[in-house]
Amino acid sequence: MKTKLLVFCAIFFLTSSTIFSQTKNDSQGIISQKVSIKKYHDRDELDQMNKGQLLDLYIERIEVIVKILPNIAFTNKPGVTIKDLGIPDTKDHRKALEENKKAASDYFENTIEFQTKILPYSDKTNLIAAILFYEQTLKSLHTYNEFNQY
Repeated sequence: MKTKLLVFCAIFFLTSSTIFSQTKNDSQGIISQKVSIKKYHDRDELDQMNKGQLLDLYIERIEVIVKILPNIAFTNKPGVTIKDLGIPDTKDHRKALEENKKAASDYFENTIEFQTKILPYSDKTNLIAAILFYEQTLKSLHTYNEFNQY
């Protein structure tokens, strides 16, 4: 009985370590599939919302701007990897990508910490204007490929 348990444990650990080592080295997407805008709004819709809802929309748009726009020179599509772009999938490149994602995430967290303390004091009309401006900027991501023609 002990032998069967020992063999089972050994097989389990070997299998799980192989699985984790393979996923760790898989090429990661440059743009996260988790970051996106759920819905675009017009001024009338935004005027009907309370300030708390507007703050949530504002923060959602900042996250997309911070985590996607700096990388559009590579791609504007989520899930595209460095390997897909022909960039050698080396340990150094994966580390650079991981550091870039962490830096963007840290910046976003710090920005949101500031925004949640200060932004509630902003004028609702300015907040709506900022959301509309961000949305217009983000809508242009859909036409990005038009600029990418030789």
